[in-house]
Amino acid sequence: MLTWNLGDLFEGVADAVAERTAVVAGDVRLTFGALEDRANRLADVLAAGGVGPGDRVALVLRNGNEYLEAMLAAFKLRAVPVNVNTRYTVNELRYLIDDAEPTVIVHEEDLRERIDAALADLDDPPIRLLRGSDYEAALAAADPARPSIERSGDDRYVLYTGGTTGLPKGVVWRHEDLLFAALGGGNPGGEPATAPHEVVENARRGRTRCLPASPFTHGTAHWTALSTLLHGGTVIVDTGTAFDAARLWDLADREGATILVIVGDAFARPLADALEAAAEPWALDHLLVVLSGGAVLSPVVRDELLTKLPWVVVVDGYGTSETGGQGQMPVWAGQPQATLPRFHVDEHTTVLDDAGRPAPPGSGLVGRLARKGRIPIGYHRDPKRTAETFVVLDGERWAIPGDLARVEADGTITLLGRGASSINTGGEKVFPEEVEMMLKAHPDVFDAVVVGIPDERFGQRVAAVLAPRPGHIIDEADVQRHCRAHLADFKVPRRMVQVAEVRRRPSGKVDLEWAAATAAHPIPSA
Repeated sequence: MLTWNLGDLFEGVADAVAERTAVVAGDVRLTFGALEDRANRLADVLAAGGVGPGDRVALVLRNGNEYLEAMLAAFKLRAVPVNVNTRYTVNELRYLIDDAEPTVIVHEEDLRERIDAALADLDDPPIRLLRGSDYEAALAAADPARPSIERSGDDRYVLYTGGTTGLPKGVVWRHEDLLFAALGGGNPGGEPATAPHEVVENARRGRTRCLPASPFTHGTAHWTALSTLLHGGTVIVDTGTAFDAARLWDLADREGATILVIVGDAFARPLADALEAAAEPWALDHLLVVLSGGAVLSPVVRDELLTKLPWVVVVDGYGTSETGGQGQMPVWAGQPQATLPRFHVDEHTTVLDDAGRPAPPGSGLVGRLARKGRIPIGYHRDPKRTAETFVVLDGERWAIPGDLARVEADGTITLLGRGASSINTGGEKVFPEEVEMMLKAHPDVFDAVVVGIPDERFGQRVAAVLAPRPGHIIDEADVQRHCRAHLADFKVPRRMVQVAEVRRRPSGKVDLEWAAATAAHPIPSA
């Protein structure tokens, strides 16, 4: 019987649209039937390695059809795929492997030495399966039959998230809750399915061709990929080892992508610059939506995309690993834009004041953005953080990751930024995202990150780490004049440090620890 389990649902969709193309990854083109066959074979390989219900399968893989196969194979066994960043150091790998305790690690061949070092002290190391010839040989020898196992929507899914600071933490979801909170409820863009069989019926009509630009280790990318597959669409995979804007536009144009999924300015700015620099513009006549999530998308960058792609809608999406998708704001060419990110949200999302009460619309009250309803169980092996983030108020359980926001008079929510990263300068609160957007609006600034640095008189001062646009030189005095024209004086960066490139994590989020260290040397008080 079909359930809300992601493995069950994929099997139902694969049966319904077996001949339709499911994945395009480099030279590999897989129909739903072929993807189902390969996932079944991999499930047989994993089961032979001791993987069963609740066991973890670590995926240390770059983008490719193998990543999606491994996720689906784990779901089929009621096991839990674990996203592991391929750029992690030995110590970071050791920490995550120790925390997740995987039974099997599927990884890239060129990461063998790093993973060897990470596993060196383990008495009972996990089994290893290398992407490439070993992987293909194992699948060729495996049983293509579906695993005979009863699954449910209560089975577990884990997303490891490091955010901008700190060690990665595993957010634990039930399959059913993840489906409705983050994967479109079996009917992306429409009314959620009310029964599992409706997911399959909706998939018969699905024709989306989705190109996620970021690594599948990032939730935004593999959530949109899973959502696309469960809706009978095609996932177009950028198999390059590093982000290249021109290559991505080539792929989107060649494969007729209808949705491009990016992560904020780190992807949008180079993509806009590539459109501007192209001697012969890409047709991109199938492209309908550019969806950004997981990091801030500045209005100036969004405008540049819309100027070059006036027929496209740019959708700024908001959500976290702890909440799923919470809100969206579609913007068309010529439409007025808010300075700060602003979202339409559903009835499960609100802003809570310090007493845990919903903030009245239009009150101007700044509180914590929260979501109730279908939310995660908590953090893997971390009851303390679970209790801090997932809170029961007046009998209702809320996820409150820490973002600050306010409710506008029309019910939309303006996102002000992470409470933990807000800057208190002389008693005035500064939200870095607001200042960063203004900095990026300067024609010479390519990227920017704003942090607070110690100050004897004011407690903290606003500092900015800036990267110039190619061929441009940043005049700091001119940038400060630009900011003062749009921001209160206390928000204007008193210190600016110029770098060749703002360091970002593979997800596209800024590395705040690096930024704070870069900007942290002492400055005199005014």
